[in-house]
Amino acid sequence: EVQLQASGGGLAQAGGSLRLSCAASGFPLNEYIIGWFRQAPGKEREGVSVVDGFDGRALYADSVSGRFTISIDYDKKMVYLQMNNLNAEDTAVYYCAADLGPQFAVVEIMYDFWGQGTLVTVSS
Repeated sequence: EVQLQASGGGLAQAGGSLRLSCAASGFPLNEYIIGWFRQAPGKEREGVSVVDGFDGRALYADSVSGRFTISIDYDKKMVYLQMNNLNAEDTAVYYCAADLGPQFAVVEIMYDFWGQGTLVTVSS
């Protein structure tokens, strides 16, 4: 059974950093695409970043490019989202999701498996 569990959210000040973790189990991480999504209050869920478990290639939304970094620890079966230089617009519930591919994109509808969210609040 594919399971994903996001954690690491919390309160950060503007300009600060947080690292989110996504614990993956029940599937081979190197055969899946893992995405991070977020949903801000009153807004639709949007894609943030995606990483290909096979080769590590990554994509980022324009709004986070240069500030966020996605990475994989295959031994620990974890996918991380390092978030730097946070701002108030990053406040949201963050979700990790998995898909078998082959499409490589941060498009919500293509992801079959979702973890619960973790709340990130950035104070300005």
